[in-house]
Amino acid sequence: MSDDASSSEVQAYTVRLELVDEPGELLSALEPIAENGGNLLSVFHERGSVTPRGHIPVEVDLECPQDRFDALVSDLRDAGVNVIRAGAERYGEEVTVLLVGHVIETDFSETLSFIEDNAEASVADVSLSAPGGTSEVASARLRLAAETGTTGEVVGTVREVAERKDLRVVEPLTEMEESA
Repeated sequence: MSDDASSSEVQAYTVRLELVDEPGELLSALEPIAENGGNLLSVFHERGSVTPRGHIPVEVDLECPQDRFDALVSDLRDAGVNVIRAGAERYGEEVTVLLVGHVIETDFSETLSFIEDNAEASVADVSLSAPGGTSEVASARLRLAAETGTTGEVVGTVREVAERKDLRVVEPLTEMEESA
């Protein structure tokens, strides 16, 4: 394969951004991605959490040709978007777990941050059910993207935060890789 062919191959990337909490900010951040041939895989917009600068953290998984990724990141910065991290996709596996208990009252946002900060994982999707209200028992299904071979460690981190917050863990809802 020639260098030209490899530079135009589509590769998965993860870009972590900080956005001001104002209408239209997410759309403005996605435009440079589309303009550079990026194809969105997922967008995780954690509105309940703020960065030390008081902005909203957003993680975007996308695919784009390798030779356009640097221009894409540059265009994001030129558009005034604060790019915290940009690089080839780190996550090759996924695991889904269910947390049950006082999920909301025990600071759900802190639970998600703990998992991301202490495991080689990113929260790819969240589904929250609180039929009795936010002060009653609730459940949260988490789909976690993990680095290849680390799903066992990721589940261990989920167990750790669940034990500290007196939550029950149903795990994994998807089959773990043999390397876990």
